[in-house]
Amino acid sequence: MLSHRSALEFQPTADGSLFLTYTYTKNIKLPGITLRFIQGPGRIDGDNPLSGELYASQLERALLENLQPSRKSGQELKTSPRAEIENRLEQVARLKGEAGLNDLRDKARFIAGQIGMEKEFARLNKIIGAMMASQPAQILSSPLAMARAFGHPFDPVRVELFETLFIALKRQEFADLPQRNTSDTSFRNFAFFEAYFSNYIEGTEFELEEAMRIIETEAPLPARNEDSHDILGTWKLVSNKDEMKITPENPDALLDILAFRHKVLLSARDSKNPGQFKDKNNRAGNTFFVDYSLVKGTLIKGFDYYMALTHPFARAAFMMFLISEVHPFLDGNGRIARVMMNAELVKNEQCKIIIPTVYRDDYMGALKRLSRQRDPAAYLRMLERAHRFSATIIGDRMAMMQDMLERR
Repeated sequence: MLSHRSALEFQPTADGSLFLTYTYTKNIKLPGITLRFIQGPGRIDGDNPLSGELYASQLERALLENLQPSRKSGQELKTSPRAEIENRLEQVARLKGEAGLNDLRDKARFIAGQIGMEKEFARLNKIIGAMMASQPAQILSSPLAMARAFGHPFDPVRVELFETLFIALKRQEFADLPQRNTSDTSFRNFAFFEAYFSNYIEGTEFELEEAMRIIETEAPLPARNEDSHDILGTWKLVSNKDEMKITPENPDALLDILAFRHKVLLSARDSKNPGQFKDKNNRAGNTFFVDYSLVKGTLIKGFDYYMALTHPFARAAFMMFLISEVHPFLDGNGRIARVMMNAELVKNEQCKIIIPTVYRDDYMGALKRLSRQRDPAAYLRMLERAHRFSATIIGDRMAMMQDMLERR
């Protein structure tokens, strides 16, 4: 029986140890590998056939085996680290919910009686109880398991991706591009194009004159009520200097700010639950975003990296990607991500960023490259270029800004 840590890891340890349960205890050294036989019970129903007479412990049995005491240390230790056991259980909960975790516990209880591992089951039961908040969480050692115990489970793959972007941002210096549209008029003019392009990117396309009329009258076009309100909602956010100076100081504030801005943005789309985090999963093509049950926890974990950044552009770039990658709402995620990005810049009196239509492919491609290939370089180049471009769009007259955009 391939057992203990080998039944979870399915590879030798760094020192070449492979653990097997057999009818006796013995170590056999072969070139590059040491077979470590441990005397114990043979296979039972549910253990996994591998090749010939070789089996591997089923998951529930392997977890019990890995909760046995061990006299050795280091790579010769037959059991996986406690945190790895907790991470495996958290993965079960993440994929199958608490019902799946309860099913695993029930099956492990039965197996423990078959192979004489009642003490190990008691340890497993305490861990699962702690993760489900029915036992003290202090016994847990894995950040993933502790987050679930406290009601904020998160997506570990996305958090690793956020760390990758964070490291890139900390290693790079960024230019200061002070806000030049300082008058109320020029700020509002820029905000119009910001709202217009932010919606255009998402497929909400209007002629420029139509969008201007919606903003000027604050009335939707009769034939396109919801689309008109999307433009108007975005405009109400990005044209409000006071609102755009608000940035989160703690995780709860981040969640509150997101919910409020989303409610304003999608006020006319009741079917999209404005102001509410998603209650079902969403995707774009083959890209699946963070599971709805992990949204808050993933945002909270990402916030730790955000708080460790200092330059306004770095914070803006991180915040935009955090919201875009989590996709916390049923709709409006791209627009909210860009609102949150520009709020970081306004707060620090830096020029805001617009993504003009001709730059859409570069923008989307850079986001996908970071998300799928974990390459932040293209994303940062794209955003810096867009920032430099945006800094050239100034003026107290709408026509002047429009002319600048058309010429550039």
